[in-house]
Amino acid sequence: MNTPLTPALPFAAVLPLAIAVLAGAVVPFQAGSNAALGRALGHPLWATVASLLVSLFVVLPVLSAMRAGAPDIGAAARGPWWLWIGGIAGVAYITAALVLTPRLGAANFIVCVVAGQVVASLIIDHFGLMGLVAKPANLTRVAGVMLIVAGMLVVQWGTRAAPADPVAASAVGS
Repeated sequence: MNTPLTPALPFAAVLPLAIAVLAGAVVPFQAGSNAALGRALGHPLWATVASLLVSLFVVLPVLSAMRAGAPDIGAAARGPWWLWIGGIAGVAYITAALVLTPRLGAANFIVCVVAGQVVASLIIDHFGLMGLVAKPANLTRVAGVMLIVAGMLVVQWGTRAAPADPVAASAVGS
């Protein structure tokens, strides 16, 4: 009997994976554009503000088109404290991206981000944090995460330090 080594994934399973990969593919562009915006605006935090404002201006018409009702701020206010850390995490990520991407390069920064996300996600899953159902960390999952962390180290070691760019350095200082 000829059976494939891996089972075929139905389109319904592949589509969300493809969308997730595409969403991930835009993140390095966000980091690079925000870094350049920070230089143009004169300070990284102004780029963070601008990025978040652009996000707001993009999502508001989408909410309107989807005919989403008004948010229930009272229900959210009565929820656990961690409901509100998404905004803080967003500011931390955007600011780190625009400060570190020019220093590390897009690939080095993003591979560190991915490693951090996967380690944190494994912990969140294991303990069922953030209102998620617990999915215990087993040997296979931990090994997969360790491979991702090892990959991060390989990418870092394989990158030579770029010489300082005097044009970019003078643009930041002006």
